[in-house]
Amino acid sequence: MYTANPARYDGMIYRRCGKSGIVLPAISLGLWHNFGGVDSLENSRAILCRAFDLGVTHFDLANNYGPPEGSAEETFGRALKMDLAAYRDEFIVSTKAGYGMWPGPYGDFGSRKYLLASLDQSLGRMGLPYVDIFYHHRPDPETPLEETMGALDQAVRSGKALYAGISNYGPEDTVKAAAILRRQGTPFLIHQFPYSMFRRGPEQGLLETLRRESVGGIAFSPLAQGLLSERYLGGGIPADSRAARPKGFLRPKDVDEHRVGQARALNAIAQARGQSLAQMALAWVLRDSAVTSALVGASRVEQLEQDVATIHKLDFSAEELAAIEKILAG
Repeated sequence: MYTANPARYDGMIYRRCGKSGIVLPAISLGLWHNFGGVDSLENSRAILCRAFDLGVTHFDLANNYGPPEGSAEETFGRALKMDLAAYRDEFIVSTKAGYGMWPGPYGDFGSRKYLLASLDQSLGRMGLPYVDIFYHHRPDPETPLEETMGALDQAVRSGKALYAGISNYGPEDTVKAAAILRRQGTPFLIHQFPYSMFRRGPEQGLLETLRRESVGGIAFSPLAQGLLSERYLGGGIPADSRAARPKGFLRPKDVDEHRVGQARALNAIAQARGQSLAQMALAWVLRDSAVTSALVGASRVEQLEQDVATIHKLDFSAEELAAIEKILAG
């Protein structure tokens, strides 16, 4: 039977999420990959327990995580029941809705009907009475923003979520969403967005918007789906890598000579810092005050441990940052 490490909070760094009462670990664990019904339950449990032992107090899910869809929440529910239930008040659980989940016109995007039905299903899969954060997963161009934010407000007022969040919204819609939730008196805690050395869109207004609105930020895909790791430095595509998967988000064409060359040059800086490339990439994302936490995935306990060890060196010299910028501009 699992017993948590009594020193679990001694080594982690926790950062304030906007101006809320919540702090998040600098490194959070995302269950987007490796926790589905096709994956090993025992390995998933081992990663989750080790994460908690290392002070990772935020587990991030969504209704469509798997595969198959919904199965990551089911896996988390099993791990919670078998290992972590006694510690439920010590960690944050988030889930999302916004992508297609069931047939017909009410199983996708941002209507009140879809979001609230999806939240009920997510709670059932995880065996929880509430989640700490409920996100709208992506903007809906057809549904009025007032309806979507109203659904998040209802989720909080019903007690099925403690805080509201949004994901993948641009700066302008983030400001609008914040204003609606503010009028409703709903705690708008956090925005989740893709951000890495190879994907810097949030620097075009979103990060400053989060600072101005006093909303926390959490970066997903900080390793660019593995491109900012040692996996592809040799130039090939390992058989067990994300780029080798037939329906993965990282495609073989993304692993081109230019990106691999940049990754190799960045790796040289990381080695001089005494870090792996992945660790430096995580530290780089966390350098911005608008980023409360970086979401990592893990297929092995050792991989998680290496990512969490990033917190031992988060600072950069001006020279290091300048060298990184020169590589990224090339």
